[in-house]
Amino acid sequence: MAHRQLLLVGTYTEPILFGTGKILQGKGRGIYAYVFDSENLGLKKLSLAEGIRNPSYLCFGREGKFVYAVNELKDYGGEISGALSAFAFNVASGRFEFLNAKPTRGGDPCHVALDGTGKFAAVTNFMTGSVIIYAIREDGRLGEETAYVQHRGSSVDPVRQAGPHAHSSIFSDTNSFMYVPDLGVDRVIAYSFDEKTGALAERSDKTMAAAPGAGPRHLEFSRDGTKAYVINELASTVSVFSKDMAAGGFKEIQSVPTLPRGFDDHSTCADVHISPSGEYLYASNRGHDSIAWYRIDQGTGLLEPRGFESTRGRTPRNFSLDESGKFLFAANQDSDSIAVFEINGTSGKPEFTGLTLEVPTPVCLRFLSPDIMGS
Repeated sequence: MAHRQLLLVGTYTEPILFGTGKILQGKGRGIYAYVFDSENLGLKKLSLAEGIRNPSYLCFGREGKFVYAVNELKDYGGEISGALSAFAFNVASGRFEFLNAKPTRGGDPCHVALDGTGKFAAVTNFMTGSVIIYAIREDGRLGEETAYVQHRGSSVDPVRQAGPHAHSSIFSDTNSFMYVPDLGVDRVIAYSFDEKTGALAERSDKTMAAAPGAGPRHLEFSRDGTKAYVINELASTVSVFSKDMAAGGFKEIQSVPTLPRGFDDHSTCADVHISPSGEYLYASNRGHDSIAWYRIDQGTGLLEPRGFESTRGRTPRNFSLDESGKFLFAANQDSDSIAVFEINGTSGKPEFTGLTLEVPTPVCLRFLSPDIMGS
């Protein structure tokens, strides 16, 4: 039935030292699976995959049959490294079967993304500022390493930007490029991507330059690929980049704050998503503990601020829109809760439904298409 969707929740399971100097005491037990009934506003626990260390970012593999999770660690196998773990996943039962794991060759891997073919997995290592790509075999296992790049440089913040800190990897809709926001060097570094071999080649002509001290973290592209929306963790802004159709590069055309005027307490941005309709953009604030939302001008791609909504918890590190775009789930890392909002079809405002799910240290939310869920 179309109103049933699967939700996976990644958590921190053990203490972790962040770049801010804060030590978070992870309380999660692994990866949690729930079934969300959007018609009756219900959440039912399906399963829990225990014994997975700090699965702080997840993605589904082919047809939802596989799950890939980073293990956000500073030491793996006696090396400065985290890991990427592969699992076979039974959608009906929620059962996870461990397949294999590979070192990420860098500390604190914080993001994993599959390319458009589903045959390659890209992982970004925050601590050491590097990116690694592994091939994915037909059986879902991780295969050989196909690319590894180490970022270089720094920026103006002596604490947060003393070196590179790659934070996410985003493949273009054509699958021919990969973009990596690096908080430490204030750039979104672009690469050509070979979908046959999994190789990378840096493309400085397509790299996006952020304002000094901005700290780019994540990005999303408009549906036509002509605009890139970059959320800047340190500056608490969203930058809009427009593609130069002649040269192929991107130029910043707008930067908007994610915080209300007059707010001067500490806050940093975390996540950004565009509604499936392409009409609205949402951004999360940790400190202000809110979702900021904007209308996207369909002609220019510029953002029009619309307001802020409390996430009903502390430190919304990650949030996710369901497949329909009618619901927004916010993972409140420091209050051990996930709050559920319904998107107002007229204004785009996320309106709290009153539904809250208690999950220890939730930091990543992933929905599986109801088409794959079936009945």
